[in-house]
Amino acid sequence: MGSQAATAVVDSSRRVRVWLGLLLLVAGLSGHLFAAQAIGGSYVAFRDHIEGFSILTLASLVVVALLQWRFWKGRHDLTILIVGAVQAVLGLVIYIERFHV
Repeated sequence: MGSQAATAVVDSSRRVRVWLGLLLLVAGLSGHLFAAQAIGGSYVAFRDHIEGFSILTLASLVVVALLQWRFWKGRHDLTILIVGAVQAVLGLVIYIERFHV
């Protein structure tokens, strides 16, 4: 019975990390969308920022997946959390950058 409880706690904490990573991805996308709105909100601005978010997400996913392969195999929850955190920071930087242009 103790083993099942420990497994449930591990599964629960992994689930929390996955959800937090997904929320951070949404926060990163929001930074891009707010930046597009701040520079005029045109179709082109939104398209470019969504494409930029997609490219940055793929690039960070490749880098973090390589790190996962080397350092934490099988821990996809950590990969999602790290990619989400990177994207949230990049989204914030891109949003702040719009005010300095």
